[in-house]
Formats: sequence, C-alpha cells, structure tokens
Amino acid sequence: MASAERNNHGHVPVMRERMVELLAPAVAKAEAETPGGAVLVDGTLGAGGHTEYFLETFPEVSVIGVDRDGASLAAARERLAKFGDRFVGVQARFDEVGDEIARPATPHAVVDKAGEWGIAGALFDLGVSSMQLDQAERGFAYSQDAPLDMRMDPSQGITAADVLNTYDHGNLARILKTYGDERFAGKIASAVVREREKEPFRDSARLVELLYATIPAATRRTGGHPAKRTFQALRVEVNRELEAIEQVLPVIAAALRVGGRAVFMSYQSLEDRLVKQFFKEQSTSSTPEGLPMDLPGTEPDYRVATRGAEKASEAEIAENPRAASVRVRALERVSGTPQLLSSGGTP
Repeated sequence: MASAERNNHGHVPVMRERMVELLAPAVAKAEAETPGGAVLVDGTLGAGGHTEYFLETFPEVSVIGVDRDGASLAAARERLAKFGDRFVGVQARFDEVGDEIARPATPHAVVDKAGEWGIAGALFDLGVSSMQLDQAERGFAYSQDAPLDMRMDPSQGITAADVLNTYDHGNLARILKTYGDERFAGKIASAVVREREKEPFRDSARLVELLYATIPAATRRTGGHPAKRTFQALRVEVNRELEAIEQVLPVIAAALRVGGRAVFMSYQSLEDRLVKQFFKEQSTSSTPEGLPMDLPGTEPDYRVATRGAEKASEAEIAENPRAASVRVRALERVSGTPQLLSSGGTP
C-alpha cells in the first residue's frame, strides 16, 4: 500500500498507523454519543494521504481537509472524491479553521456536524509537504534550480526572493539563526547583501552556489547539505509558519468535543517547543502551588495523551525517510464545551 501510494501520489503519509491509534479512542467516543457525527480535521491536507487512510479506517467518520495551497487542495479533492460527501476541502490557512466551520463560504453537512457537536479529532502534519517539494517550480527544494518563491499559497504574500532582496543584514541573520539554526547566519547574511547589490536574487541555484562558497568546507562535509538550513528558514519566514502554529493551538483545542484529540507532528525544535508549551499550559491545574488538592473550578480541561514526544520507528524511517525528524504530541479534552474561535483564540 505504501509503495503504491508513493508511486501514485508522490509521498507516503508519516506514521499513519500511529495517527489512527491516537485518534481511535476519540472517534469511538464521538460515534457512541452521536452516531455518524464524528468529524476529524486534517489541518494540513497536502496530497490527502492521511485523510484517505482515516476515511478508509473509520467508515463512519467525516473529514474537513484544510490547505492554503489551491493546487494541493484540487489534487486532494480528486483523490478523495470516491468518499463522496464524507469529505469536504477548505482553502484556508489552518489557523482559520474555526472561522471556516462557524461561517463556511459554502454550506456542507460535515461542517454543520462540526459546528453542532465539536471536533472529534484533528491532525496537523507541520512543515512543507512532500508534494510541494516534488514541484520544482515552487522553489522549496534546493536540489533543483527554480524561482525563489516558497509560498504555500502562491496567490499572496512575499516570496523568498523578496526576503533575500529587501531584508537588511540584521533581519536576514535573525531569521537564518532563529528559524534555521544556522551557525553561519551572519556570514551568509553578509554574502547575500553583498551579492544582491550586483544583481537581485531570483533563482535557487545562485543561492545554493553562494551557500557552498560561504559555509566552510569542513562543515559542508559533516553537516548535511549546506542549503538545508537556509531554505528552511526562508520557508518559515515566507509562510509565517510559527505564527500560524501559535494561532491554531487555542483554536483547535477549543473546538474539540469532550474526548476529542488534537495531534501535532513537528519536524523542527521551534515547532515542537510551541506545541509542548501550549499542551503543558492547557493540562495544568490553575490551583496555586502548595495546596494538597485542586480547588473547585481549577481542574484543567485537557490532558496530554502522549508520553513526551513520540518518534518514528526505525522501520518507519527506512520506509519513509521524512519521518526521521518527526515529533508527535497529542492533547485530549476531558471536560468543557466545544467553542469555535477565530485565529489566535478570539471568540
């Protein structure tokens, strides 16, 4: 199945069996309470691999798939058409999912169920999708020369070329260091500023050439591809990825019905840190420290459903190398009432 999926759709969903295991208790509880009313949100639909597996595994479940990339959404809709009205695709940034359910552009029965009963489960597979990496013209991959775009929604926002050609030295160095953990951020920023005075950056090959020339040879031999960290940093900046994660965490937590679970798959330490901190805050009692028991009304509405950050098995990584850096955390709602919030957690 996995190899066939790779041939047909260009990627294998990371840890899909484990995602089903994490969401199964939430689906079972929702189905027991409201038969036919279990709705999952795939906040990072991509090629639709995880959603396809959910719809096949849970025959009564419906899925709302969210993606800001219109091309990815169109391909996923075609792939998932066989499931009929059990799937609805929405073009939006994933932190806008609360608004999309509360005020849908096009009415749909699945969205109505989510609005009435809350979300049974949600998955956020963060970072760039394998499908986007495979589209050379999008500029995400440093292995092929392409325009320096990197926008997940090509219809709006600044491009990677805009960042390279307009940011001052300090801001370039900051994003390379913060988002890419690049040791040579200052040196690379200086080289970019110097080179763009000769000619603006347009294509990836010139940037890759600059990085080879700037990063010391000893580091290039041992630290992986010299462009990896810079391309990651540019992608995060262009798409405001960390901001979107911060904004969606309170939105999806509030939308969960009791027993519902939100699962996040992170590939960078900054992403995982945001998820970990939010989960800790939501699962901690607000009773002042030192008291022997929780005061009434201070018990948390959530619990962490994973023990630390789960990682992919060696077998999974061998089958799907993208899984090597994944960190998985899940949050479960144990009390409270579902609420649909706008991006950032505002009612």
